[in-house]
Amino acid sequence: MRSPNTGLLLLLLAALFASGCAATPDKRILQYLNTHGFGSRYTGNAEEENYVSLGDSFVWTDEYDPTLSGTGRVDIDGTIVLPQVGAVAVAGMTRSEIEAFLTQKLARFYPRVDIKIASFTVKGKVFFIFGEVGSEGARPFPGNLTVFEAVMAAKPVQYRSNLGRVRLVRGDPRDPIIMTVNIRDIMNGDTTFNVLVQERDIIIVPPTILSQIGNFLAALVQPFTSVLTQITSSLYSFNRLNSFGAVGANNNKNNNFNLF
Repeated sequence: MRSPNTGLLLLLLAALFASGCAATPDKRILQYLNTHGFGSRYTGNAEEENYVSLGDSFVWTDEYDPTLSGTGRVDIDGTIVLPQVGAVAVAGMTRSEIEAFLTQKLARFYPRVDIKIASFTVKGKVFFIFGEVGSEGARPFPGNLTVFEAVMAAKPVQYRSNLGRVRLVRGDPRDPIIMTVNIRDIMNGDTTFNVLVQERDIIIVPPTILSQIGNFLAALVQPFTSVLTQITSSLYSFNRLNSFGAVGANNNKNNNFNLF
């Protein structure tokens, strides 16, 4: 006869096995999971050497043949179009890599080619800021930007933003960096944590404790205020209809009186 303890043990093992099976990710999902960095297809450190991303454009010139000069805008598939070659993939390449790549492509058609990138027009590089600020969301990444400058440019909301607990998040699936920055310390002269913002960094300006309490109470009251607003609006519409009906009835009485 099986003891009660053995049956209980088997039941627990079955429950653990079932939970383990349920927690196993679908193989179709695994192939889409991010394995490096923020998750974007084209990455790099633009402040070390700028690179092109989707939507960026650049101008190139040739040292020997001015007619080979041109401009290119990186399309959604990461390519630009060379008249002599067709579509070529350049997204993610740095300035020096693009120069070498275009020189190699055009060298098949011209005896002497030396392509140089004259200028970049960057559109696709951003960082993010959220929380108690006047301007949330994606912001253009200009480079050489400190966390203090980024927060001040986003206009933190007075009396609501907790500038002593600002978080800088640098995402990575294996080794993310989450740094707490005291903006008030920086304002008092201690710039130890006034670090440079990088492309795709996330800055979060949290609310103060009083602001959190206010947000909680507002969320608690919101359903009731919505219902009261709808009831008030319905009563107002009903009263207007009644007043129009009363005016119409009075007009009919006056017309009938004038007939006599």
